[in-house]
Amino acid sequence: MIHPHTEIKFISAEIGYGVFATQLIPTGTITWVKDMLDQELSPAEFEKLAPICRPVVETYTYRNNKGNYVLCWDIARYTNHSFRPNSMATAYGFEIAVSDIKPGEQLTNDYGFLNIIEPFRPSDEGTRRKTVYPDDLLKYHKQWDNTLKKALFKSERQEQLLKPLLSDHQWETILKIASGECEPESIRNNYFDAQKSPDLHG
Repeated sequence: MIHPHTEIKFISAEIGYGVFATQLIPTGTITWVKDMLDQELSPAEFEKLAPICRPVVETYTYRNNKGNYVLCWDIARYTNHSFRPNSMATAYGFEIAVSDIKPGEQLTNDYGFLNIIEPFRPSDEGTRRKTVYPDDLLKYHKQWDNTLKKALFKSERQEQLLKPLLSDHQWETILKIASGECEPESIRNNYFDAQKSPDLHG
């Protein structure tokens, strides 16, 4: 589930829709949690889908570290890519704001987190990176881990409207990280190695 202080807006014919903040979402706020309404399809289940359904799955899902396709049931699936994301995936089944997201600002994440199947070249943002690759988690996880750690340190102090969707273990882990009791798991743990699973689609 996406943070409730968000809405969907049309951006352009080229980009389509995006998710925008309706109120300030401070750094350290959980912006999305995988919940029971999100669908998770194995590659075998994907292959059994009617052809008319497959483009939806290919467009609006990400792949987890098992290679399964996760389809968000709400507007979270319209979150667009940025090489300067203000929300990032964690290894714990939720995303977190890594900078203050102001009212009217678009929520973004880096598609490099998402185990994409083919390289993706988005609009140029003036960054050194120009293309998203399937193995970006292997290349940039240390940099992303540092960004996430700073945000997680602030998570305990923020109002967490999505907390009811977290398990006790997830919340206890957040508290331990925020207090310095333990180090966060690396986002690298989200990586799926498609080369080891040749039977998967793509």
